[in-house]
Amino acid sequence: MDLAFLQPLYERPGPWASVYVDTSRHTEDTPHERHLTAQAMARQLAEQGADEATCRAVQNAIEDLRHSSEPNGRALFARGGEVVLDPPLARPPRGGDWAQWAPLPRVTPLLELLGEDPVCVVAYIDRKGADFELRSALGREDAGGVTGRQWPIHRTSSVDWSERHFQLRVENTWEHNAAEIADALAVCQEETRADLLILVGDDRERRAVHERLPQRLHDLVVEAPHGTGSRLLGEDVEKARTEHVRRRAAQELERFLAARTPDDEGRAGAVEGVPALVEAAREHRIDELLIRPDGPDAHREVWIGEDPDQLAVRRTDLKVLGEQHSWPARADDALIRSAVATDAPALSVTAAPATEREAPVGGLGALLRWK
Repeated sequence: MDLAFLQPLYERPGPWASVYVDTSRHTEDTPHERHLTAQAMARQLAEQGADEATCRAVQNAIEDLRHSSEPNGRALFARGGEVVLDPPLARPPRGGDWAQWAPLPRVTPLLELLGEDPVCVVAYIDRKGADFELRSALGREDAGGVTGRQWPIHRTSSVDWSERHFQLRVENTWEHNAAEIADALAVCQEETRADLLILVGDDRERRAVHERLPQRLHDLVVEAPHGTGSRLLGEDVEKARTEHVRRRAAQELERFLAARTPDDEGRAGAVEGVPALVEAAREHRIDELLIRPDGPDAHREVWIGEDPDQLAVRRTDLKVLGEQHSWPARADDALIRSAVATDAPALSVTAAPATEREAPVGGLGALLRWK
């Protein structure tokens, strides 16, 4: 997950209100229920010590969702009487609505509720062209399409030698249209930054387009076993998205496990455990942060200063580093703050195969950069 969108949360000092609101239920009573939720979240924040202006800002933001049809939920991050960031969620928050007042914004849940939300371009292919559809957890929308040559597109049943020229023209039309579709699909992927390309159509047409896509896109392609004209069901798309998330987590864990072995210079390319990660964060060496949010180290307490690299396992360590002001914070959120500051991504690895779920030990690990 690219963490750049979180940058506004670390340009201002804390403490922060972090609120997760479930908007997945829609009934005639929803506006009243959201009103009650707004009051409850503001009350929870006040009980934890949040200032009145910030509580009011959060309450007003949730009130604004009374008539929202968002399918999953919303995260709200506020301080100083202002909601600074309010991304829509790709999945409903676990355990329903909740709020927290803390020195750092509680962003780790976003890795599962927002981060791994593969965007798909579904291409409905036939011999004449293709229609593209953009799919994500937030719904679907038209993404354009392409129309190729319209004639000739069908073979004849004749075996007469005089028909061979016509049959060759049919083959050329198919090949031309497949190339047109592949080119348009590559442009669509670049514009939408889609994580997956799902090809729907007859076997021959799917295969012809797949083969003509740029090599860089081949690993993103899934071919759906549906005939021409069928619309891909939501469960088909969700299955492809889930498999993509699982495969991505497994690949990164495989890289992590291999990188733990020191190289010829005695340097490991990966570390795990809070002390090693804190040291790597202070030295700006985290290249990618791996997190299992349910791991015991994720909620372990560390100490932070005003700057992202002012991070320590013990409060006295910060004083040794010259930091006079310090606050306790969760290890996962403190490490994410450091990752944002150094443009490092983060990934939840809970979707990885069961055989690899014990890594990283404690639930926190990182691939390192040495240059």
